[in-house]
Amino acid sequence: MSSQYCEIKSVREDIIQEISKKMSSNKTYNEIANLFKVLGDFNRIRILCALYHHEFCVCELSLLLDMSQSAISHQLRLLRNNDIVKYRKENKKVFYSLESSEIISMIKKVSEHG
Repeated sequence: MSSQYCEIKSVREDIIQEISKKMSSNKTYNEIANLFKVLGDFNRIRILCALYHHEFCVCELSLLLDMSQSAISHQLRLLRNNDIVKYRKENKKVFYSLESSEIISMIKKVSEHG
């Protein structure tokens, strides 16, 4: 039976130091993990894909995605708090759009591998 641990206690300190300099901070990794948590929801992905094509108000997204307006609002609030979507007001309507289309590029790359 092979061990999952190193049996020889030799460490390549030069490589460890080199890679350590290239690694991001724990804060950065935490932010990335939180982003993936936000994106880890079926309905939020659907909302983002809809917003990739056009800006929408809550009532339009509700019809398009067959979800309640309160559910859409809840998901948009999470996306807005994480700087993934933005909004603009026009009279009494609020229109949502993507903060950046880079998130859709990432989603498309993942879907190509699925």
